[in-house]
Amino acid sequence: MGRIFKVVVILLILAFVGIQFIDVEKTNPPVTAEIQAPQEVKNIIRKSCYDCHSNETVWPWYSNVAPVSWFISDDVNSGRKHLNFSDWERYNDVKKEKKMNDVWEQVNEGEMPLKAYTYMHPGTELDLTQKGIIKKWVTGKGIGED
Repeated sequence: MGRIFKVVVILLILAFVGIQFIDVEKTNPPVTAEIQAPQEVKNIIRKSCYDCHSNETVWPWYSNVAPVSWFISDDVNSGRKHLNFSDWERYNDVKKEKKMNDVWEQVNEGEMPLKAYTYMHPGTELDLTQKGIIKKWVTGKGIGED
């Protein structure tokens, strides 16, 4: 039993070291058409959304360690695909309105920012005041003004 355990541990260590050589794409393309919004809105989304929804991702040290790097890279690529504030002004008015409504829906439902993200980045979870600012930006009405 002891010998098998040692072999398994060695194999796991070798596998962990081996996966470090699998390269993950971590890019920050140029910002081409950044969002034009009130400064208080920009401050909120810059703090709580930009790492996954812009071309200005801050790649933390652990984004270099597999398998965590795979998940982070996938989250960023997926986030940029769905909404990229660095390309915002390239969206037509209809798409901007749709994206803004999607932003509010995700924020209102507590789905964004992701819980895993807020856990690893303290201070990025949105409080009621920040949610109200986002709602007013999207709908023109604050929290409780339905």
